[in-house]
Amino acid sequence: MLNFSRITVNPKVFGGKPCIRNLRFPVSRLLGLLAAGETRTSILKAYPFLESEDIDQALEYAASLAEEQVIEFAA
Repeated sequence: MLNFSRITVNPKVFGGKPCIRNLRFPVSRLLGLLAAGETRTSILKAYPFLESEDIDQALEYAASLAEEQVIEFAA
């Protein structure tokens, strides 16, 4: 089991979505920035409260979710 110390889920913070270090900055937003082509450097400059390790762990988190078994049901 992976330990995501920088990914927090709190029902009182951003509707319970996974966030970076209990900040109101969802993991999905960070991953979206990376998917849109933003660089690590540009993200860290635009969001100075983020740390490089936050980006690393967000990517690890996304990879672990992609490893989940998906069961499709016929409609």
